[in-house]
Amino acid sequence: MLNRIQEALLNQPREPVVSDLSVYQAVIAESIRYLESDEAIQSIDLNPYWPKWDSPWWHMSVLFEMELADRIPRRIAEHMLLAAKRTQLPYFFREDAPQDKTPQQEAPCPCSLGNIYQILCAVGLDVDRELPWARGWFLKYQLPDGGLSCDEEAYRADPNSSSVVGTIALLEAILVAGKKLTKAEELFLDRGAKCLLERELRLGSSSIHNADERLDEEDWLKPCFPRFYFYDVLRGLNFILNWSEKLNRPLPAQAVAGVVETLSKRFPDGRVQTQRYSYEGVSSRFSRQPASLFSLLERVSVLEEHSPFLTAKWQRAVFAIDRLSEKNPGFI
Repeated sequence: MLNRIQEALLNQPREPVVSDLSVYQAVIAESIRYLESDEAIQSIDLNPYWPKWDSPWWHMSVLFEMELADRIPRRIAEHMLLAAKRTQLPYFFREDAPQDKTPQQEAPCPCSLGNIYQILCAVGLDVDRELPWARGWFLKYQLPDGGLSCDEEAYRADPNSSSVVGTIALLEAILVAGKKLTKAEELFLDRGAKCLLERELRLGSSSIHNADERLDEEDWLKPCFPRFYFYDVLRGLNFILNWSEKLNRPLPAQAVAGVVETLSKRFPDGRVQTQRYSYEGVSSRFSRQPASLFSLLERVSVLEEHSPFLTAKWQRAVFAIDRLSEKNPGFI
């Protein structure tokens, strides 16, 4: 099976693809100016998350995914963390909500909490000090199949009805957010990785409750940028390879071969294109208005255009596979 992977990657470039990032500088600067403004502070005070997509949360998310977290103004990041501390409650189920909670306080959603945790850690903030319950929250709501779900009913309907979209950001947060892992966190990651591998990184839930997830399988084969909290197979592949290397876990080649072949055939020159929008068809229920975009988001989301950011992630995956192959032919 490893020969399939080696053959698929045979002609993939091993030299880093050099990209002209100057074409993004103007829109990067525009987003940074917004994040430095009092308007951005006021938006967070109104609601840290809504509206989509033109609010501080999403500007910060795009910069983070471009690996420009160091460009995010510290003032806005600190304000976001304090807002999360003020509004996010350490429970998930509605019946656990305290009776005296304020209108702004709400239970966090796994995908949103996993993403903002990563972003604020990348800025350099001590998220665990301000949200000391967060990492334990991630572990607490893991379903028996190893994943999580943003759908409260999934926890009552079927223990194997987790959502890949509701899982990936939390797995990333625990793995990469710069903290020594506890045994419980390692187990959380192992169970989450097992869930993704059993789905071959590309298959939806087999449960009846979450059957609709299987309708997303074709979309997951199309890389998107930015991802926000959405899933694609390149994102899943990067997590699995990172997990295998960091925790020294065996990785069966057959579990990733299909995805590697698909990506290699789709991008034979190693230059990955954005093939779908992450924000398409999703509007802001908070503002009750159509979702609005911003210049940086539009610029990095151009369809069928080479994405240097996705290309860098694909090349990391290729290099990781090379290292694993050299260390243990067969990944086992």
